[in-house]
Amino acid sequence: MKFWFVTGSQFLYGEETLKQVEKNSKKIVRGLKLPFPVEYKLTAKTEAEIEKVMKQANFDDDCAGIITFCHTFSPSKMWINGLALLQKPWLHFHTQFNESIPNEEIDMDYMNLHQSAHGDREHGFIGARLRAPRAVVAGYWKDPAVQARIADWQRAAIGAAFSRSLKIVRFGDNMREVAVTEGDKVEVQLRLGWQVNTWPVGDLVEEMNKVTKAEIDKLMKEYAELYDFDKKDNETIRYQAREEIAIEKILVREGAMAFSNTFQDLHGMKQLPGLAAQHLMSKGYGFGAEGDWKTAGMTAIIKAMYPDGAASFMEDYTYDYKHELILGAHMLEVCPTIAADRPRIEVHHLGIGGKEPPARLVFEGREGKAKALSLIDAGGRLRLIAQDVTCEKPFQDMPNLPVARAMWRPEPSFLKGLECWLIAGGAHHTVLTFDLTADTLRDLARILGIELVEIDSSASPEKLERELMLGDLIYSR
Repeated sequence: MKFWFVTGSQFLYGEETLKQVEKNSKKIVRGLKLPFPVEYKLTAKTEAEIEKVMKQANFDDDCAGIITFCHTFSPSKMWINGLALLQKPWLHFHTQFNESIPNEEIDMDYMNLHQSAHGDREHGFIGARLRAPRAVVAGYWKDPAVQARIADWQRAAIGAAFSRSLKIVRFGDNMREVAVTEGDKVEVQLRLGWQVNTWPVGDLVEEMNKVTKAEIDKLMKEYAELYDFDKKDNETIRYQAREEIAIEKILVREGAMAFSNTFQDLHGMKQLPGLAAQHLMSKGYGFGAEGDWKTAGMTAIIKAMYPDGAASFMEDYTYDYKHELILGAHMLEVCPTIAADRPRIEVHHLGIGGKEPPARLVFEGREGKAKALSLIDAGGRLRLIAQDVTCEKPFQDMPNLPVARAMWRPEPSFLKGLECWLIAGGAHHTVLTFDLTADTLRDLARILGIELVEIDSSASPEKLERELMLGDLIYSR
């Protein structure tokens, strides 16, 4: 996907100035070192040109968003119809071709050519007047920090585009009597674009029975390249390979990039998918345990935004009040992209689900700054909760806990962090991501039009309660 760069101007300045505006705009585009390509589209001088390019952007599947910059003065009324029609993410880039004012060169011709200081303010007014969701980035276009901010927005726009076409396969329903994994699938499709549908476990078992020995042999070689394991566990691991192959075939067939299952619906299966789910996540698929399709969808979006990043389905399991740490893990399904070292495949008893001991990847999570994300249905609207956390190396071995796990400290402090999470209604399932920045998070929520609750170093339970009251007024409609 690519982003379109549209420069604003008008015919008042004459052909010579407009040619220079186009030349300068193209140079700016070539100088942007970003994760996704930017294409100079045109210097817009009339209402008709603006409306046309916005319509084209809406219907071009490869266009992920629009970047606008008013090099010269572009009267804002001629932007109204086009921006009112725009359905793609919009970034207003408030920059200037030259970094500083040249003492000898500056004259009225120079002034006419470099008017973003007030051309962009006219442009900013119409964005505010239209109440259009947009990101505003100010700074010199060659500045790496400015380009990094645009890159953050790009990733959010890519995540939103991915969200609009996301299909999620649910093998069975959610875990019985669990509230937070429920949700309004119609609202989610309307707001986020997700298509969430159920496939019987019998369909999966039928697909598993079609998997060939050659297919399993090929995947076993891939496991051996990535993970350590004992040959005595080969048959159990091969069964996980059979499950993985069958799940992926269904996902590919349905055009889906996320899935969920539940240990309460495994009829016809010998093992709960553990290694199978973990390895699929490492390939970019989203996953949610116990039928948690919302976390599966969010995991898939984060992985689409950061294809080489570290992100995983996660669950807050238990606390260490003495050391003020949260132990995150799950029965089986934690993505190896967050592993500190090479994972190991192990087979152990699982005291839930009533099936054979499954193979799973066992590892310690990496250290570093991260975010824990929870998407919840707040009744008539969606709320995305994001908490800053610091992942740490576990202070003890825990030799009798054969699962992949991570340990972290929540912001703003251990107890206040727990209180804020509960006040906001955060789930026990999360997406743990090491790549997502605060700016990208805000951009994503703005583009998707959903409520965002940030729990960071400045958060407090009292402040959060007031923010949630305002959110009820803004988002309940």
